Amino acid sequence: MRETPLSNCEREFLLLAIAHKKRIDGRQVYDYRRLKISFGVDRGCCHVEMGHTRVMAQISCEVTPPKQARPTDGVIFLNLEMSPMASPSFEPGRLSEYGVELNRILERCIKESRCVDTESLCIMAGEKVWTIRVDIHVLNHEGNIVDCASIAAIAALSHFRRPDVTVSGEDITIHAPEDREPVPLSVHHLPVCVTFAFFDQGKYLLVDPTEKEEKVMDGKMVIGMNKHREICTLQMTGNMLLLKDQVLRCSNIAVVKVAEITEIIQRALEQDSKARSSGKKFGFAESLQKDKVTINEMDEMVVDVKDAVDQAREIIQNGEKNAVSEVADKVNMKVTLKGPGTGQIGEGGPSTWDVDEEDEEEMHPAAAGRLTGQQLRGTAPVEPVVLSGDSEEEDTVTLLSEHLHTGKLSVTKLATEGINLSSAIKLKSKKNKSLKSGHTPKKKRTERTS
Repeated sequence: MRETPLSNCEREFLLLAIAHKKRIDGRQVYDYRRLKISFGVDRGCCHVEMGHTRVMAQISCEVTPPKQARPTDGVIFLNLEMSPMASPSFEPGRLSEYGVELNRILERCIKESRCVDTESLCIMAGEKVWTIRVDIHVLNHEGNIVDCASIAAIAALSHFRRPDVTVSGEDITIHAPEDREPVPLSVHHLPVCVTFAFFDQGKYLLVDPTEKEEKVMDGKMVIGMNKHREICTLQMTGNMLLLKDQVLRCSNIAVVKVAEITEIIQRALEQDSKARSSGKKFGFAESLQKDKVTINEMDEMVVDVKDAVDQAREIIQNGEKNAVSEVADKVNMKVTLKGPGTGQIGEGGPSTWDVDEEDEEEMHPAAAGRLTGQQLRGTAPVEPVVLSGDSEEEDTVTLLSEHLHTGKLSVTKLATEGINLSSAIKLKSKKNKSLKSGHTPKKKRTERTS
């Protein structure tokens, strides 16, 4: 399966952030991700977490004939496994070009640097030697596999114990761990790889790149070094040219990082040794905190926000100054009377909204001249409602405007005008009683009295 490429927006965002010396995970340009080293129950099993990149190394040994060129030296074999479990872009069964490159870097860093004394692995010169096999499995790929794998491999070699051997003439006896205490390997130094990513033809530099940063980088340089400032390996890849000052600068940074990582490895080895000697529980299961509700909570990361705080304070101060000036301008504004009961503060001006003329007339009918003076005073005449003679409803009483101006109603006057108000009130009361009792009143035609 092909690797998922980054979009143009993501690529531009990453490059712009790197140009401003910012990283998407909040780290500084020379900071490593959180490093955690844990050991299994069996000797020689090491699990390393660097951020979300996870690698496991397992050491095994067996007795084999030596090589003809070196009859008194043992053999160290290193194998790197990159399964699709770590990343969908990895193919099962065989290594890609990227995997072969990583395997070769690790061999030069660990095997060819002579960090392990191979002569101490000899059992019988020219006949029997120990073959140490280092199997490195990438569990999750989130960038910088080389550094994580080198830490796991050298920590596993330091943690491993081989069985003790007794040679009597031509007889070789391999003692079980129950009979004799296993023997540790003779490790002279701890070589660790430090990866540098370059951007914009070497103008910008990052340590411990993530997977997304690896996709946008122009090239990288891997330096294998121990705490004694000895360079074990150095490899550069990518289409770029670096000056010697840049290489020296990277080597000086690698010295500091290697010293920090070596201290973490030694501390993890001491803690595991104390747990085994004191009879406490040890292994991967004990390294997990199972007695907390927040076991899956993400660990806090220290982020330097000093520049952001200073910038925020400057923005706030500038905003307060602008607010004060705006208030002062508003205080100095003159109030202009546009008419009785109206006023205007500020410049104002005609409305800039795009409104049709018809809509404007509907919103402001008075301006269009559609309202009379009587309507503007709120005393608009009430038009009488004329009922047809074919209506089956009861006769209704229509009160005209002249009835309202008197302030009281005269029954005699209404009767002289042909309106029987008492009969209308009785019919209305009967209709309300029938509605309350649940019966629908029958429709009845009433005649006006002369």
